[in-house]
Amino acid sequence: MAIPKIISAAYQLSVHRTDQLPGGELPEVAFLGRSNVGKSSLINVLLGRKKLVRTSAEPGCTRALNFFLVNSRWHFVDLPGFGYAAVSKELKAKWGQLVLDYLDRRQALAAVVFLQDGRRRLGQEELFLWEYLRDRKRLVIPVLTKADKLKQGERHRQLQHLAENLAPLGVAPGEFIWFSALSREGREDLWARLLGPLGG
Repeated sequence: MAIPKIISAAYQLSVHRTDQLPGGELPEVAFLGRSNVGKSSLINVLLGRKKLVRTSAEPGCTRALNFFLVNSRWHFVDLPGFGYAAVSKELKAKWGQLVLDYLDRRQALAAVVFLQDGRRRLGQEELFLWEYLRDRKRLVIPVLTKADKLKQGERHRQLQHLAENLAPLGVAPGEFIWFSALSREGREDLWARLLGPLGG
């Protein structure tokens, strides 16, 4: 399946409360992951843009649900990263509730791209979110980022770890897409998985 031609991709709005969400006429894909997992870089590579989504070496830069309008047909939604962020506990809790409410109730949400650092073991946050998304029957597309930093043996061991921990949730290692913002590995595979729920 060919990568779609991206004619237009633009930032639309930032949502800090659920009552600020747009109407929901267009299908949405949400990008979820730990702070500093590479969400912004992945979205930029996916859309063939260098600086559409802000990237930073400092974790916790995304503090709202950031909506991007793609080809006037779809919304890509960059969600706040979880885990480390140099903000108050009160603000972090507020972000978390916003994300959970969005993942729970948003009818326009067609798929969730769940990013995990290919070098890291699963943490309690990832396991909680996997259960949360599966309980709500969300379509999850799991992606392992920073693929260029791992050798084949390391990749194999990571998939074994994922299989052992996610098997009870019905997640198979073969569902994971290896992705590198540097080499663009995984870009075509990810688009192939996205076009179905987005309606082509």
